[in-house]
Amino acid sequence: MHMDRRGVLGGAAVGAALLAPGAGLAQGGDMTRLKAAIGRGHDASVQRLRDWIALPSIAAEDRDMERGCARMIELARDAGFGQAARVPTAGAPGVFGIMDNGAKRTLGLYFMYDVKQFDAAEWSSPPLEGRIVDRPGLGRVMMGRGATNQKGPQSAMLAALHAFRAAGIKPPVNLVLIAEGEEEIGSPHFTEVVRRPDVLAALKRCSGVIIPASWQDRTDGAVSVNLGAKGMIELELIASGEAWGRGPAKDIHSSYKAVVDSPACRLVQALGTLVSADGNTPAIDGWFERVRPLTAREKALIAESARTRSSANELTQLGVKRWIGDESWTATLERLAAMPTINIEGLVSGYTGPGGKTVLPGRAVAKIDCRLVPYQTSADSIAKLKAHLAKRGFGDVAVKMSGGYDPTETAEDSGLIKAELATYARAGVKTSVYPRLAGSWPGYVFTSAPVSLPAGQFGLGHGGGAHAPDEYLLIESTNPKVRGYDGATEGFADFLYQMALV
Repeated sequence: MHMDRRGVLGGAAVGAALLAPGAGLAQGGDMTRLKAAIGRGHDASVQRLRDWIALPSIAAEDRDMERGCARMIELARDAGFGQAARVPTAGAPGVFGIMDNGAKRTLGLYFMYDVKQFDAAEWSSPPLEGRIVDRPGLGRVMMGRGATNQKGPQSAMLAALHAFRAAGIKPPVNLVLIAEGEEEIGSPHFTEVVRRPDVLAALKRCSGVIIPASWQDRTDGAVSVNLGAKGMIELELIASGEAWGRGPAKDIHSSYKAVVDSPACRLVQALGTLVSADGNTPAIDGWFERVRPLTAREKALIAESARTRSSANELTQLGVKRWIGDESWTATLERLAAMPTINIEGLVSGYTGPGGKTVLPGRAVAKIDCRLVPYQTSADSIAKLKAHLAKRGFGDVAVKMSGGYDPTETAEDSGLIKAELATYARAGVKTSVYPRLAGSWPGYVFTSAPVSLPAGQFGLGHGGGAHAPDEYLLIESTNPKVRGYDGATEGFADFLYQMALV
């Protein structure tokens, strides 16, 4: 089930939607034909997503990367990208595609074909099967790794392009597709794709770039429109007896702890210097030197967002009981947008299986991610981290950065953001504008020089469980405020009409 966008609006809301620049195009006969084509293609589109989920390209494990790239090229060509090709990098390859529809405007699409790792034992449904299961309060969902991050919403965008072809309608904008296979490890080689001369020339013709999303709130269907995203760094901190010159070079019997130093304890001590005593505020020397405070406009946007979003609802969805410091909802949202973070993803040392093994480990590893805000950069931040550790005598603790990128910002008055808001309004979806996504994506390569375009997320529909067990995408919705798969597909088609006049 999904909303009929022409039947849910009333009064002043109808007037506002009809004044949107693309309304005449999007609500004309083309949309009627496209909606019918989307319905006819539903089964094929859902199967296309299921087949995509069955091929997990996992950059962290170097698993099926070439096959993942080949599948991305196949999907692009099947959707109408006459030119879609592999772009080699020093890591996993990218994909570059062009769809020339003879239109005046061009939209860039950012896709990723890699997914996060998974442990099948933690899932209630096999993570590579894409099973359709009932989810109380939502409807029928497809469960699988990549279902919402990012194969699901990307497949809905592709389904919209298939519908244009099936309906015999040319998409109203030209499209440039840029895809990578290393987003989940921090996009270490993505600039090699974007800054290749032919790719850069194609992007220069774009009015903006989007990453498809499926972020409707599961309760009221609302969407937060982000004006940017935090940057990020992924790294490992490694303490070892070999590098330290103290402690064992390999695991030894724990009885020797009476006379032998512990690399695991050393790593814990080093980690303790990185954050405040409660673990919630970065304490690295100079970490806040480049942090730009929230502007008055950003604070106003956050205050309005706090008014329209529910703290209790978001706590429930996260499975969390309280926010840091029990602060007000507005203060919490300000912190979410403005606070750079240092997070321990995992700690690995010695024996972690059933029972005990009584060893003194010779090595300990902490997996860390850092979220960055304007005007921090990944290069400056990693340098500060290394200097901080060295100053405190932890120069032997290795810092191994696997990937990362800078924050991204897009102007509130850009054509891309206006097009997103107009399309959501026409769909009867409540929106709030928020300064930046607390998560990250490599949008900085589009918003910064030499590309210098507005970039952001767009999409209807709902998914959850990204990076976690039982990741899912809503296929058939029982909530009239939240769109299912076909409704999300219609939303992408409608958005293309809106972007045609940017």
